[in-house]
Amino acid sequence: MTQPTSRAGTFGAILRVTSGNFLEQFDFFLFGFYATYIAKTFFPAESEFAALMLTFAVFGSGFLMRPIGAIVLGAYIDRIGRRKGLMVTLAIMGCGTLLIALVPGYQTIGILAPALVLLGRLLQGFSAGVELGGVSVYLSEIATPGIKGFYTSWQSASQQVAIVFAALIGYGLNATLGHDEISEWGWRIPFFIGCMIIPLIFVLRRSLQETEAFFTAHSPSRHPGDFYHYS
Repeated sequence: MTQPTSRAGTFGAILRVTSGNFLEQFDFFLFGFYATYIAKTFFPAESEFAALMLTFAVFGSGFLMRPIGAIVLGAYIDRIGRRKGLMVTLAIMGCGTLLIALVPGYQTIGILAPALVLLGRLLQGFSAGVELGGVSVYLSEIATPGIKGFYTSWQSASQQVAIVFAALIGYGLNATLGHDEISEWGWRIPFFIGCMIIPLIFVLRRSLQETEAFFTAHSPSRHPGDFYHYS
């Protein structure tokens, strides 16, 4: 009777840790999918092409932040633990999503609008720099010996589920709203859905347990001279 419970617990851990990965990919996909509407909302309308190019530049800035996030947050996760570190990345990611969803348009607050959207993308990229790797490390460390590849593959699977979910939401919006409605306010709905998912993911991740591999690696008996110690 213990084996099914163990399997259920392992599946639950996989679901909880990959939920943040789902949100990260969901947000990134949405920005690219609704780029034309974001360009119209947050950038001057003198040239639609220029506004679209600026939007894609802001989109790309998130990828430029990934290496920085990997260096900074990667070391942070190694120091304080996988669970706590992944909670931090989720908080940063959530702030970026909230900014993009809530910032008024260019006609309302001027140049501050694209500046805040840029900040949101930078935060998303910064957190994504370690989200993918952190999730993979956690899955690898909880995996049963011999099937680590199967466990870590759920990191990629969660991204594909996020893309399908975002596409379904986009299809639903196009089926229920007109072009003008989507352009004015409808494109924000998927981002608000992402915002509503964030508290649920916080609850899921709070129940994660730190991995035995992390505790073992940071045991004073194993590494008496190690600079990092789990607290």
